[in-house]
Amino acid sequence: MEVYLSKLLDLTIEYAPKLALAIITLIFGLWIIAIIINLFEKTLIASKVDKTLIPFLKSLTSWGLKILLFISVASMIGIATTSFVAVLGAAGLAIGLALQGSLSNFAGGVLLLVFKPYKVGDVIESQGFRGKVEEIQIFNTILVTFQNRTIIIPNSVVSSNSIVNISGRGTIRADIEIGISYSSNIDKAKEVILSTVAKNEKVLKNPACEVGVKALADSSVNLLVMPWCKPEDYWEVFFGLTEDIKKALDANEITIPFPQRDVHIINS
Repeated sequence: MEVYLSKLLDLTIEYAPKLALAIITLIFGLWIIAIIINLFEKTLIASKVDKTLIPFLKSLTSWGLKILLFISVASMIGIATTSFVAVLGAAGLAIGLALQGSLSNFAGGVLLLVFKPYKVGDVIESQGFRGKVEEIQIFNTILVTFQNRTIIIPNSVVSSNSIVNISGRGTIRADIEIGISYSSNIDKAKEVILSTVAKNEKVLKNPACEVGVKALADSSVNLLVMPWCKPEDYWEVFFGLTEDIKKALDANEITIPFPQRDVHIINS
């Protein structure tokens, strides 16, 4: 019994200071981590990082610092941390391989939220889909098309391919192609079109609308009407002006031709 008591006393004398120091380090370390995370959050907010990304970055940083703290405390007590770190590395590798697709989507989401090639409310075109950005999630981007369909696109695909931000600059040009006959007066047709465009309240005055000859086609002279509008007014301007221009050209006896073909019959 005396031998056991002696060994217990020796262990207490040897490990008690280490244990006490480890506990103090743990408490002080958790307090420091809380301060760091709080400052980190304020920095993210001041940097205008997307609100969707802030909680995740806080959690990721907090857990990373806490794991390092726990490993340091364990080594202070005398626990061998080499094997522990190796197990963590192997587990991380296995999880990374199992979640390879999800991690690539997550990385793509972080890039989109940090660099902001588009934001919620923008009209974009990606992967052959065009629609309004309803939500930017960590793993996916949610689009709503003009047919009110929901499109879910993985962020890894969006971030690694071309993105057309249609409404990113605040204005958009609604190109409308109109064909007139070769016998019609081009200058008069332009005058009628510009007059019609000026009556549309949704069309912006600056930049001014322009009309130019786009092509000399087989059956018509194709004019390109280029009015500017706000992104949310695009379809109203496009469809409204197409109808109004057709009516105005008809009223001014300017013909909009249709394809024609002459057939010659030769009798032998």
